Amino acid sequence: MALLTVLHAPFADALIAHDMPGLPVARRARSVDFAVGRIALMPGPTRVGVDLIAVAVRALMVLLGGARTVRLLAPVTLPLLGEYVRLHRSLAYAYVWETWPDTAVDGTPA
Repeated sequence: MALLTVLHAPFADALIAHDMPGLPVARRARSVDFAVGRIALMPGPTRVGVDLIAVAVRALMVLLGGARTVRLLAPVTLPLLGEYVRLHRSLAYAYVWETWPDTAVDGTPA
């Protein structure tokens, strides 16, 4: 789980901060933990593929920084990178609005 956290958590955190700037830090952290936990439960071959994409994304984050990488990848619709972004978004959005249904679109608590 520690390797998954190193690979996936920084991108998930930066993506949620980009998409929902009003979401409090504690809620964002819980959303990131949820996303990483769900990725850990993926079947082996699928998770290996997701982890390989995460290595490339993590390298971009080290080179460009988290916020810049997210701004670059957020609108991408390419098959692998776009799916990686959508995976994190779907997990985070589902967690946020299932856990705190009164959350505004920008993440601000009602």
